[in-house]
Amino acid sequence: MTPIAVTIAGSDSGGGAGIQADLKTFSALGVYGASVIAALTAQNTHGVSGIHDIPPEFVTAQMDAVFSDLAVAVVKIGMLSQASVIEAVADGLVRHGQRQVVLDPVMVATSGDRLLAADAITALRRSLIPRARIITPNLPEAAALVDRPIARDEDEIIEQGRLILALGTEAVLIKGGHGDGPESTDLLLDGKEVHRFSAPRIASRNTHGTGCTLSSAIAAGIAKGLDLKTAVSAAKAYVTAALAAADQLTIGSGHGPVHHFHRWWTNKA
Repeated sequence: MTPIAVTIAGSDSGGGAGIQADLKTFSALGVYGASVIAALTAQNTHGVSGIHDIPPEFVTAQMDAVFSDLAVAVVKIGMLSQASVIEAVADGLVRHGQRQVVLDPVMVATSGDRLLAADAITALRRSLIPRARIITPNLPEAAALVDRPIARDEDEIIEQGRLILALGTEAVLIKGGHGDGPESTDLLLDGKEVHRFSAPRIASRNTHGTGCTLSSAIAAGIAKGLDLKTAVSAAKAYVTAALAAADQLTIGSGHGPVHHFHRWWTNKA
């Protein structure tokens, strides 16, 4: 059977993050991608200049159309900027019996633009985190979810990870891309062990969409039947390679995207 993943997220008009990055990642990793668009952004490599939220009723209509027809193996959730949309998505997951959920709690874009309304954080904690198999915050997002300062060391990261687990998710992957040092280390907590996934820190300005890409790559692995630890490991390797190849692309004059199709494109200009 063809593995199918659905992304529920915002559209990035610049093509580097959000729905566009998710669908590129699914395709690159051999998974059929469908989508439910929860918001439109006016966005390019310099940042976000506008957000237009999709009415929750139409988010519901998209979910019902997709899930009533496609045999969906996994759901990846990205930017949901309004509490009403979060509740609509949570209701749809329950209605369609979707339990394989990868939640990327997108709050702030790489450019620093805030993407999540303050009142939506409560809805995220209450309605979506308990339904997620894994949640993939970066260091600032993890801190915001548990009302703590940004973690300064591994002990604090693990402490915040355990607080996030207490919100009801099965596992949490706290990403180390905002950290320092020669390696970027992500920590996976599953309630039993702490797993470390390290890779060389890539020096590039083309980092737009890395978080979306990682969570989508994890979802792709789950869709293909990988266990969670193996899916995270494979996703980490894919994103690291996409970052390493990012400077082969010339996209815009700001923070460009990672190279989702680095394995296949022969034209590197």
